[in-house]
Amino acid sequence: MKKAVSILVLIIAMTSCNSEKKQNPIEGTWRLISAETTEKDSTFSTFNPKTKMIKIINDTHFAFFNHDLKHGKDSTGALFFGGGGKYTLKDSIYAEHLEFFNNRDWEGNKFEFVVKVQNDTLIQKGIEKVEKLGVDHIIIEKYVREK
Repeated sequence: MKKAVSILVLIIAMTSCNSEKKQNPIEGTWRLISAETTEKDSTFSTFNPKTKMIKIINDTHFAFFNHDLKHGKDSTGALFFGGGGKYTLKDSIYAEHLEFFNNRDWEGNKFEFVVKVQNDTLIQKGIEKVEKLGVDHIIIEKYVREK
């Protein structure tokens, strides 16, 4: 009987240690490779090849950073912006709760997207709406996983 209890305790201990957390497919560091916006009946690219943007997603938060590739040396093209906050993910519905952004009028808003991960590509599509700024458009962004 003692041996059976010991084996049972050992099995329970081993299974509790092996209960690995399932990897969230959107977690990681992603680099923006394309972006487009649709306003009313017009769709146009908003991807700027003169900048680099990354998005970092962990188990609770996201952050994004975008800067010009000339490191601010050209005053007409010098650019940096960043933001972040908490997010939720339920099935393919990804919602960003923007807590920090260098344009404070965007803070406090929730942006909901449908996300899909295909191999090393993250695609997110959704509506950006900020009433006080008159922003109301659909965006599609594609990111590739940074290695």
